[in-house]
Amino acid sequence: MAIDVAKPIIDDFIVQTKIGLFCRYGNFYLDPKEPVVNAVISHAHGDHAVSGNQHVYCTSATAKFMELRYRKFAAADFWIKTYQETFELNGVELSFLPAGHILGSALVLMKYEGVTYLYTGDYKTEEDPTCEPIQLVKADVLITETTFADPATLHPDARLEVEKLNAISSNVMLGAYALGKSQRLISLINTYCPNKRILVHHSILPFVRLYEQLGIDVGKYELYDRKVMKNTRTDLVYLVPPMVFHSYIKAINVVRIFVTGWKHLQHNQTVQLYISDHVDWNAILYTIAQVSPREVWTTHGEGTQLRNHFKSKLVVKLLN
Repeated sequence: MAIDVAKPIIDDFIVQTKIGLFCRYGNFYLDPKEPVVNAVISHAHGDHAVSGNQHVYCTSATAKFMELRYRKFAAADFWIKTYQETFELNGVELSFLPAGHILGSALVLMKYEGVTYLYTGDYKTEEDPTCEPIQLVKADVLITETTFADPATLHPDARLEVEKLNAISSNVMLGAYALGKSQRLISLINTYCPNKRILVHHSILPFVRLYEQLGIDVGKYELYDRKVMKNTRTDLVYLVPPMVFHSYIKAINVVRIFVTGWKHLQHNQTVQLYISDHVDWNAILYTIAQVSPREVWTTHGEGTQLRNHFKSKLVVKLLN
């Protein structure tokens, strides 16, 4: 009886360069930081999806968000792929799977010479009705983000965090990223803080409406109206992007809260809302267990503690 022998992992299949993660075997970049010829984009956040690439391979939602943000400079052309659809770049077989980070976000599954490599981009395993739930698959190599790869970092339940708003009768200025976080917050507040009235900053509104056009019902909200904010002194939540939040440090008659998973960004706030769209330590361990890789390669963060955790049990390589 023949014994299956695992194909050897190519140690330099994905390498870190100044432009980003590069696959020379397929001649493409994963989420490049500068414009390139072939860009495989996991999701539309600005630190993963820059403008000006020649060929962009991504999901439909990611392309629409990039076009909204960058307009004609988004890309020379988009090659839109559905989840699970297989396509090829110079001999490397690729497909996208839902990553659970924001709407349209994707894990990138790559297969070359019988070995599978799964790149996560940014991802989360928590339930979130505003985006597709993550779909993990087995792979020989897991290339994972390690933004919060620290045993001391465990994200609290998003529902319990957002319910803190129910104890605040004053109006709230809520700072959050315009794409992904804002839409999730509108949905959470509608579900768990039904007495709150949500006002949305004009720069966030186009992303909310695009979510709705893509079939996501985030719930009730209104465009910010200065008169409404002035004349209503309780139970308003004014959702603003980071730049606006940080520029209105002296805003009166409001409780200022910035929503993030980063503790150092919440030092000066009387109320902290720790809601992250990234995996924490336990979620990374869960992901590794589900993917069951022979090796783990880390990126977008510090992977040292993960390597120490799996010492002598699993190969953990730091790409950064």
